[in-house]
Amino acid sequence: MNAQHYRLHIERRDPDLNMARFYALSIEATLFGQTCVVRRWGRIGTRGRTVQHSFDNEGEAVGFFLALLRAKKLRGYRPRSAARHAEATPSA
Repeated sequence: MNAQHYRLHIERRDPDLNMARFYALSIEATLFGQTCVVRRWGRIGTRGRTVQHSFDNEGEAVGFFLALLRAKKLRGYRPRSAARHAEATPSA
């Protein structure tokens, strides 16, 4: 089924806007043999919301996963360590 594990956690922080958000993506198998993309998002420190998208094959799921990743990167989401580093670095 899943030859490779896809799991991602990214964050977007902006203290000036009181913004601290997370976005988590994973590709998992369902009990019915389908592949699904599980999305979780919300304010850091909360459970957030969860949505599951089912696909008939892994290729479609990976394409959807990558499209979501590109969209979130354009909105300023970064991996956890990069998000914390950006918060700690004062802007000029």
